Amino acid sequence: MTKIVISMTRIKILNLGLCLLLALGYVSCRPGKSSQRIVVAGSTSIQPFADKWAELFMEKRPETVVDVQGGGSSAGIQAVQTGAADIGMSSRALTEDEKELFEIEVARDGLAIIIHPENQLDNLQLDQVRSIFSGEITTWEILNGKAKNITVVVREEGSGTRAAFQELVMGRLRISKRAIVQDSNGTVREIVSRDPNAIGFISLGLVNKSVKTLSLDGIYPTEESIQNETYRLVRPFLFLTRAAPSGLVKEFIDFILSEEIQQLIKKEGLIPIKKNPGPRDDQDRTE
Repeated sequence: MTKIVISMTRIKILNLGLCLLLALGYVSCRPGKSSQRIVVAGSTSIQPFADKWAELFMEKRPETVVDVQGGGSSAGIQAVQTGAADIGMSSRALTEDEKELFEIEVARDGLAIIIHPENQLDNLQLDQVRSIFSGEITTWEILNGKAKNITVVVREEGSGTRAAFQELVMGRLRISKRAIVQDSNGTVREIVSRDPNAIGFISLGLVNKSVKTLSLDGIYPTEESIQNETYRLVRPFLFLTRAAPSGLVKEFIDFILSEEIQQLIKKEGLIPIKKNPGPRDDQDRTE
């Protein structure tokens, strides 16, 4: 009798442990199937789009869990380098010491210069943008005639959005230390939408009616201007792996590069670019 009681107690403990694992998502209760997991981490610019792609993929593969996390491009690169993530997301080009990673371009994005909708300004020259964000131009007076101080809003160090802006706009000049620093494109957009004197830069795919997009040197960021490279602030959206993708990771990336998701990418304000996983080349792009 004592042995039976002990055995029943062990069964209860095992069942409790199994329930905990089920709740945490480590074990699947589907008959004959075990849960498969992909961890995707990095760029907060790509994250909201990757969340949607993951949901659609999991609808087709119910036994799969795709865990999408933010942290910024540099964090995503480090996560895939160390094996903490299966896929890293970067919204900036890789540096030379990061080139050992396998990169797949899943979309292109324009960096949009945004202001409050009440601001009457429509266009800036590239050198004016540089002067504003470096702190050389501090009021709107010479730009739109209003003697108001400019509120500069930027992303934090380490973000792909800021790195791309630094490279494409600022060059060797540093962003002003007086700028308000935020940790996501969404919060940059939120601050600019509430401050008539604010200016910032965010992913084109995350622009909405709460802010106004400026043209740059007379050219607005559109699919056509980005494809023909007349709009100058363009960056890649990259998925990164330690080696050529295989197995479930390859299936997920192939899904994103499929016609279905590339069409969705276009509707979301990004620029589709179909590219099959493999050696990097420019021969398999959809114009």
